Amino acid sequence: MEQRVNYLWEALKEPVHLLALGLGSAAAIYSENALAFMGLVALEAAYLISVPASTLYKRVVERRQLKRQAEERRRAREEVIKTFDPREREAVEYLRWLKNQIYSNYTKFTRSKSVPADIRTLEAMWERFVDFLDIYRRCKNHLRSFTKQTIENQISQAERAIDASDEKARKVIEGNLQILKGRLGEYEGIQRAVKLLEAQLQSIENFFGLVNDKVVTMSSVESISSLDFDSILSSIEMTRSILEETAPIMSTLETLQTEEVPALRPQMSTERR
Repeated sequence: MEQRVNYLWEALKEPVHLLALGLGSAAAIYSENALAFMGLVALEAAYLISVPASTLYKRVVERRQLKRQAEERRRAREEVIKTFDPREREAVEYLRWLKNQIYSNYTKFTRSKSVPADIRTLEAMWERFVDFLDIYRRCKNHLRSFTKQTIENQISQAERAIDASDEKARKVIEGNLQILKGRLGEYEGIQRAVKLLEAQLQSIENFFGLVNDKVVTMSSVESISSLDFDSILSSIEMTRSILEETAPIMSTLETLQTEEVPALRPQMSTERR
């Protein structure tokens, strides 16, 4: 659940406010003047009434909070990368390197001081690549812990046992049978998720490569516009939605999701040289 912002508390914590309050209090104490204390109280009350209610101040606080949350997510993602095996980390770091190369080559070849918004969304796509790869490896590890054939065999045994059991035993076996069918359904759901993730990860990598090829060989800035960033974005968002509906194992996407980066777009990686 999204945490509500306490604007009054944020206003109280403002460094400028604390400094002014401290200096004002010191001056009032030093002057030993009751009117100075009253004036300080009046100013403080006016500040706490007006500033937290200001639309402009609320926007400042919200931007600050978004930036802080984005930094926390960035740190969390870097911690996730540390848990990857060497091959997975190599893929992630290669894509990060390639993204930076694309930015650098674009500014160098076009003599531009900035990178277009479409290309900048490679950052968002790199983040999705890390998120998807984390889910993919956890799904694969989970599938290795048991086999579909084992569950199907247990279902067959339970179905046969029902016919040969009395009423009390039959209820227990039927309960177990429902659990087994539920496990089978989850297994098949995770299998589908793995196949979807494999395709999406490859798609992201390949698109990175395509963007890099275009930037290196582009004859004009307009040639970049031929790249279909929107379709890759749609594909990634569709994958994310499907994963969230597939199983609780996908819940990481809720915490490592939709950040301050521009609306998701594509990101992919070229073949290694």
